[in-house]
Amino acid sequence: MGGRVVVITGAIGGIGSAMMERFGALGDTVVGLDLADGFDVTDPAQCEATAQRIVAEHGRIDVLCNNAGIASVGDVVQSTPDDWQRVFAVNVFGVANVSRAVIPHMRAAGKGAIINTCSIVATVGLVQRAVYGASKGAVLALTKAMAADEIGHGIRVNCVSPGTVQSPWVERLIGDTADPEATMEGLRRRQPLGRLVSTDEVAAAVVFLAADTTFTTGADFLLDGGISGVRIVQ
Repeated sequence: MGGRVVVITGAIGGIGSAMMERFGALGDTVVGLDLADGFDVTDPAQCEATAQRIVAEHGRIDVLCNNAGIASVGDVVQSTPDDWQRVFAVNVFGVANVSRAVIPHMRAAGKGAIINTCSIVATVGLVQRAVYGASKGAVLALTKAMAADEIGHGIRVNCVSPGTVQSPWVERLIGDTADPEATMEGLRRRQPLGRLVSTDEVAAAVVFLAADTTFTTGADFLLDGGISGVRIVQ
């Protein structure tokens, strides 16, 4: 599988860093793009210029991981118009902007794999996640639409939907609560497997979906610890 050119957005910290390590260990050329380095997925012109630069430097783009995303906490009453604009600009329009810039190069090559980072909140309602859940629902629908559009070009498009991830962002949220220990225990119990999913486990799923030997497109790969499929009756 090594030797591919892999582009990852949201590459610094959490899932993005784990992806960088996983693909790098396979011998792939990994190009990480992150707001911390000045790359903004909400800027269509910058996305186009960056894709052109990567192809000029490396000859092609084999795999695109649309991982950049931001979160929002609150119900639909608490969430402001700015919250909706800000989250959708990154989580939905950002995926579209980067994909729009990269797909023509994949089409020219007649192959490619795109993996979008989605979330279990796309299909399961969780409290205080109105804006974030809506944005990830859009990512799921966009993934399936892109998969249908690109199948004739040899491009597979899938997404990965984790449950609660043991990540810096989640740890910060927990730390801001009145009882962090109780909050963490509640998050663990919410997932039938009894723990949070690690960033490396998410990255491993992304690597699997990116492999040429993975015979799937338009799929939502769940890493939710059983939230959506298991009910435990005590």
